[in-house]
Amino acid sequence: MQRVVFLVPLLVVGSTWTHQMDPVMENSPATPMENFDFEQFTGRWYEMAVLSTCPHYMQRKKRNPVIMALDLKHVPTQHNFTMTSSTFKNGTCGETLTVYSLTSTPGRFFHRVARFGADVDSFVTHTNYDEYALMLQLSTEQPSGNKTTTVKLYGRTMSVSAPVLDQFKALIRRHEMSEDAAIMNQHIGDCFPGKQMMEESANHQAFVPQISRQNITTEDKQSDV
Repeated sequence: MQRVVFLVPLLVVGSTWTHQMDPVMENSPATPMENFDFEQFTGRWYEMAVLSTCPHYMQRKKRNPVIMALDLKHVPTQHNFTMTSSTFKNGTCGETLTVYSLTSTPGRFFHRVARFGADVDSFVTHTNYDEYALMLQLSTEQPSGNKTTTVKLYGRTMSVSAPVLDQFKALIRRHEMSEDAAIMNQHIGDCFPGKQMMEESANHQAFVPQISRQNITTEDKQSDV
């Protein structure tokens, strides 16, 4: 299978940009968790569930609601880190590389989506580093000024507990969104370059499982495929 790699243009970063961003925090509707430790946050995560106020984003996720592997890597001497997303799309295992800028506020990151002209602020609102993380993303498109709120649930494994799901739902409600619209991603096979999709994934049909499910487990997801 041919490996597909999508690259997100690198945002110019540095200490100057970081200090310019700090005053914005005073007017920001979100704040990251206290005592955030970025180095503990790096490594592999899985995108388990999402909800966004952007209808186009939600339509894309509904068509392909699969678990995405996320690998976060950071060079301590640099003011940014990379997130490599691996997932199946149209039967092909693809990777997307996104460069996030660090700010001097721990737990807050920034990146730009050139395709949509959107500036995205990301906040880690809750995490225990070895089980789950809740990510809030606030984006603004330029020059329209359209604003979007996105909530994501990450897991270190492809299973999260009921209390974690409750925290995810609470964050959704806090930002005045409907938890019933959240998309619970499904596991349809391990995505490695050159590896075929799992046999059962050929019959995979896009759907939107309800957030009321108490656990997201590999076994449950396979039974839904």
